[in-house]
Amino acid sequence: MTNSIKEIEDTDCIFLIGSNPTEAHPVLGTFMKRARKKGAKLVVADPREIELAKHADVHLQLKPGTNIALLNAICHVIYKEKLYDEEYIKERTADFEDLVETIEDYTPEKASEICGVDPEDIRKAARIYATADKAGIYYCLGITEHVSGTRNVMSLANLAMMTGNIGKESAGVNPIRGQNNVQGACDMGALPADYPGYQKVFKPEVRKKFEEAWGVELPGEYGLTSTEMLPAAIEGDLKALYIFGEDQALSDPDLAHVRKALSNLELLVVQDLFMTPTAEFADVILPATSYAEKDGTFTNTERRVQRVRRAIPPLPGTRVDWDIITEVSRRMGYDMSYNSSEEIFDEMAALTPSYMGISYDKIEELGVQWPCTDKDHPGTKFLHKDRMARGIGLFMPFENVESAEIADEEYPYILSTGRNLYQYNVVTMTGKTDGINQVAGESYVELSENLAGSLGIMNGEKIKISSRRGSIETKAKVTDKILDDVMYMPFHYADGAANELTSAALCPNAKTPEYKVAAVKIQKIGG
Repeated sequence: MTNSIKEIEDTDCIFLIGSNPTEAHPVLGTFMKRARKKGAKLVVADPREIELAKHADVHLQLKPGTNIALLNAICHVIYKEKLYDEEYIKERTADFEDLVETIEDYTPEKASEICGVDPEDIRKAARIYATADKAGIYYCLGITEHVSGTRNVMSLANLAMMTGNIGKESAGVNPIRGQNNVQGACDMGALPADYPGYQKVFKPEVRKKFEEAWGVELPGEYGLTSTEMLPAAIEGDLKALYIFGEDQALSDPDLAHVRKALSNLELLVVQDLFMTPTAEFADVILPATSYAEKDGTFTNTERRVQRVRRAIPPLPGTRVDWDIITEVSRRMGYDMSYNSSEEIFDEMAALTPSYMGISYDKIEELGVQWPCTDKDHPGTKFLHKDRMARGIGLFMPFENVESAEIADEEYPYILSTGRNLYQYNVVTMTGKTDGINQVAGESYVELSENLAGSLGIMNGEKIKISSRRGSIETKAKVTDKILDDVMYMPFHYADGAANELTSAALCPNAKTPEYKVAAVKIQKIGG
């Protein structure tokens, strides 16, 4: 997030797009409700009528995969009605004329044809956002899990920059992270092109710094993303895979493709807490520990580095993650040796400018938000205050991008996936809790009352859903919260797994799969 969670309470406008925080991020959802009660305007853009849509000044119920057209139309209205921040654009950005040229044809009427949203609602949303003194954009996987994911994010940045909402308290562009330490994992270099702190592997001066610290020669080429590894395994180019705390046999798209890839490996090592569907493919399983059994740090969605402390000793036969990894390293010939998680953190901070001022002592009581560049630095509440990280903010406009799959005669409906309030990710942990399972223990798919009625499907009835990749049986949940030609399904469950159906088409930049749009058909069981 460019800004902080606490700042949500004092914003004048929340533009929420592609996110359902009251279910997927309930703490942030609470802050948004507080802001609304204090008078903040609320614009919601989502294919479903999520809970916050009921509190919104306007709900833009767009078709899945049409984010760019909608955002271009909002920018079009702001430009035509001269609601943009001309001084900010002149002083802090470049190539605004490229955006103006691209959005010229994206009238609300044209966007309505693409998105299915009323043109007057687009105008209303644009005016609310552009006239607010402090307007924050909040988004999640409904923006990124598309073949246009990177371009969707850049389109949000265009909107924020043209209204002067970057580098301002209670404003900004704020991705809400999908899991508890996703931000921290990326910060620590769990990306194929980065060392910790997003220092690029292909920069010689960066590589030299880490080579000197670690006493080894390092490659200058970046590697594969997780979504590129599985196709490489199928082709035989990737022989071995070490999966750590991930259940790809349930969480990745096109599960038949995933099972084929895992089966084709010469060696699969899985480091995890439980016997997951992925671990069932493993040649070697390394039993790890939970968050409650180890010391370390998590970095949350607002860039806050926080201490995690051991509450109980590790179970017999298990080891903490860093201890397992260092032992594997030693047996492979590199004498990696540490005495504690704090020692590892200190080494990382010494090599990472944005973490350089952070230590366990400094975050003993309260976490610190990076960048924190020296021991006297208090941390950074919001980013880009006086200037952009790159110096000048660059407008990057795009034409609308069609999803990899669209509805057709054979597969006439669009399936989108996400979370519900009760289960966490692929239920590795929450699925073992009886109370949670009594409330939300089985797979279901939401479909509209009109669609259900036209197909003769009753609420709670078992139905068959098929895509070009496979078929599942699940329970119908008839609702008035969704468009007639769209269905929504939580991805949590192994029985009736949504990812048997989803597409493995990737965003060409981020390599994120298009979980949010898959063409499907429906059949009554036995019909």
